[in-house]
Amino acid sequence: MNTNRLLIVGVTASGKGVLAFDLAKLNDAEIISIDSMKVYRRMDIGTTKPPKQARERINYHLIDVVEPSESFSVGAFLEMANEAIEQINRRKKKIIAVGGTALYIKALLYGLFEGPGANEQIRAELKSKAKDKGLEQLHKELAKIDPVAAEHISPNDSKRIIRALEIYKITGKAISSLQHQWDEQKTKHNWTIIGLRREKSVENKRINKRVKKMIAAGLVDEVKSLQAEDKPLSKQARCAIGYAEIIAYLNGKVSLEDAIELIKKNTRRLAKNQRTWFKTFNHVNWLDIEPDEPAEKILTRTKILLNSKGIF
Repeated sequence: MNTNRLLIVGVTASGKGVLAFDLAKLNDAEIISIDSMKVYRRMDIGTTKPPKQARERINYHLIDVVEPSESFSVGAFLEMANEAIEQINRRKKKIIAVGGTALYIKALLYGLFEGPGANEQIRAELKSKAKDKGLEQLHKELAKIDPVAAEHISPNDSKRIIRALEIYKITGKAISSLQHQWDEQKTKHNWTIIGLRREKSVENKRINKRVKKMIAAGLVDEVKSLQAEDKPLSKQARCAIGYAEIIAYLNGKVSLEDAIELIKKNTRRLAKNQRTWFKTFNHVNWLDIEPDEPAEKILTRTKILLNSKGIF
């Protein structure tokens, strides 16, 4: 076990970012963000990036690394994360990785799951079917053959839906079963993992409160500004929770009130999917957080846990 590497996980709005910052201050550590949307520049409010003051005190990595017009992949994340780890190690600093993008977390811990090579004919057929019958139909098909994968793949994520169906057609096996075999082979890693966990009802209230703060902070104006840029938002950025719904509002498809409720609903769904993913993670030291437990107490409990293990 590497005593200088700590990973903090939890569903969205769990308070993991605050804990990471507090621990980094105490331990002269640098932070690696594990978030598929915080990588985008100028997408600040909807992705709840750490405030400017925090980033002036602590060195953060994997935040603001690509333009909103660009695509970003788990492969790109892993390459940048490994480079950041090397840089931090050269400075002889401790590392705190924090985030809730489960696919990126798994890549950081175990490497990438490649699966079989692409079959262009099958892929083209699936893309044509999605165009003719709608992506929702393909997601329903995926749910029948691989409910585990369908649970954590968004109905709007065409790339991953098509890839999961492609793998099934090539191998006759569900992608989730192949990933499970891959996980069993790659159970070792050199990170200490801490997870923050709250009751679902409490977490939902925190999510609703966070969305309200985003709107008050100017999320609508942020999206307007992004849409006014010369280069259009990439599909990935455009589909981000908080942005997709406000774009729908600005395009006159829904009212602002409905857009806000959709953000809340979709964020709660994301949290549900994260819970499902985290159940597959081994060796997580879970901290069950009380409804109104202050950040200071969470920090104290974390320090006691880490001290008991002789790390950090």
